[in-house]
Amino acid sequence: MTARTPIVRWIDQEAPTATAAASFASDLEFEAVGFKAGGKRILDEVSIWAESGQVLCLLGPSGSGKTSLLRIAAGIERPTSGRVLIGGTAVAGPEGFVPPERRGVGLMFQDFALFPHMTILDNVRFGLRPLGASHAHSAALAALERVGLRAAAADYPHTLSGGEQQRVALARALTPRPRVLLMDEPFSGLDSRLKDVIRTDTLQILRETGSTAIVVTHDAEEAMRMGDRIALLRDGRLVQAGTAHELYRRPASLFAAGFFSELNVLAGTVRGGRVECPLGTVAASPRSDGTPVKIGLRLNGLRLAVDGSGVPARVLSRRFLGSVDLLTLAVDGADRPLRARIRPSELGEGVDEIVVSVDPQEIFVFEDTDGSI
Repeated sequence: MTARTPIVRWIDQEAPTATAAASFASDLEFEAVGFKAGGKRILDEVSIWAESGQVLCLLGPSGSGKTSLLRIAAGIERPTSGRVLIGGTAVAGPEGFVPPERRGVGLMFQDFALFPHMTILDNVRFGLRPLGASHAHSAALAALERVGLRAAAADYPHTLSGGEQQRVALARALTPRPRVLLMDEPFSGLDSRLKDVIRTDTLQILRETGSTAIVVTHDAEEAMRMGDRIALLRDGRLVQAGTAHELYRRPASLFAAGFFSELNVLAGTVRGGRVECPLGTVAASPRSDGTPVKIGLRLNGLRLAVDGSGVPARVLSRRFLGSVDLLTLAVDGADRPLRARIRPSELGEGVDEIVVSVDPQEIFVFEDTDGSI
């Protein structure tokens, strides 16, 4: 991805911070950011950005550099190379560094970090003390109204559910009208039954306030639900950035494809402009004859039938998962059993011998550079 070329300015460190009366949502850009800690490279030339008013999800496994990027944006860590810009204005880079309290960013942590000895109202207005008592009080109440918790203003955090505490933390982070809101795994501590509701509520509030937000997550579905754009990281490097549709339908690597859905991975070879594998000829390829390739096939990309065209397969196991059945299949020539997800009514019970074909929309072919599967 080609980085933009912004007009670089430096924040006047005596400039006023945002107030609760106005929105200061801004772009945020990481420009070729590198970071080392303890002699280890954590980030390697990462260039991504979030547009003003959009949600950017930083996605990747543990150790991929997501939280380090967030800490660098907040000013908690300094990049060892590259720049960070907010609203086209540099806040970190070779020429200088703007401290966290002058950046106009809001932080929302995994554990919500509410003050247990303060009421809900006092928690929300904690960052509004410069506004004066009356203004801070009304702004905090308005924020609680927005998240549906005005009635709990006099309560204490321990009396609220996890989902309610999360909404208080969001209200507190947004009340000072930060230029960018930084959220580190904000839903990881919630019961799985609550996550869908809280994520939807959070996204609605972000839209209503016009906030720019950076959300760290290791959950691909969460990133797809929340993000206007997604940046997928691995080992401190940017693998791919784009919309959920772009990353899901046009993954840049087998790693990217596998991060968004379960895959069967097969070895294949290019012959006459086509990719051949144990499932037959499955895709076209511009690569030269004899090129070894890896084929990623989503579990819903296998078509199963009792007869018709396809390659023979044997059902090894079948598990009912509610809306789908999960099958394990043996196919001649495949190094390991294949897995398939089908509708429970798609294949009759007790069927062992079937034929398998593939959905070309669910196949991804990448050159095999290491010979492993």
